[in-house]
Amino acid sequence: MKKIVFLSILLILCLFGQAQEAKRIVSLVPWMTKSLYLMGEQGRLVGCTSYCPVVATDKIPVVATAVNVSLEKTLTLKPDLVFASSLIKPETIENMKKLGIKVEYMPYPKSFEEICINFIRVGELVGQGAKAKNIVSQQKARLAQLKTGIPAGKNPKMFIQIGAKPLFCAVPDTFMEDFIQFAGGKNIAGELKNGSITREYVLKQDPDIVFIVTMGIVAEEERDTWLNYPSLSASKSKRVFILDADKTCSPTPVLFVDALEEMIKLSYK
Repeated sequence: MKKIVFLSILLILCLFGQAQEAKRIVSLVPWMTKSLYLMGEQGRLVGCTSYCPVVATDKIPVVATAVNVSLEKTLTLKPDLVFASSLIKPETIENMKKLGIKVEYMPYPKSFEEICINFIRVGELVGQGAKAKNIVSQQKARLAQLKTGIPAGKNPKMFIQIGAKPLFCAVPDTFMEDFIQFAGGKNIAGELKNGSITREYVLKQDPDIVFIVTMGIVAEEERDTWLNYPSLSASKSKRVFILDADKTCSPTPVLFVDALEEMIKLSYK
């Protein structure tokens, strides 16, 4: 009798889990979109932002820019789940909820660990929890292996530039700080809470390595600008590098470790 009751409860839980599994997803978060692709679940995407890295042939409708969402377009897609982040206005999220749309709020991750937690959460929502956990486990193993290759006793001062106008940098309590820590470096902006800085501040801190995370011609111009400061240690050693912004700024566990691997190779070559 007890066994029958147990099996009945288990069946109900399984059916409930299936009912909760999202089939039609609108992603307003680029790294959540990447996560779905990584798990092979992009077929569930019925809407995205203009910044989401989707495959053109998938023909996924765009319902938002980085911050502005068309509620009308979103509603017509009949999503059973919408991914939203802190970039989306709170009133927009509330309006979606009032219209009966389930919203999964994904705050901007502050660490590699939070990137992994968010990734697993996405996996659970699409019935791929085990696959997501396996991917995270593999990337944590990769991370541990990468750390063993960092030369002992070297702690280069690093500067990660995120924006140019205004000049903006990676600060503590962000996953960008993890890039520096895991690469064996020291963040020149480690004492700051706000990432807005001046060139004078950077020159005073004199980083050994400069990483630029911007796109296109701006990145090239910024690299040339730093290399033109003859007193800058990074300029002297020609260690001013451009990183892939798409991979570095909104990473999945895999892209985070990919970006870290590149940083380590560039730092100690």
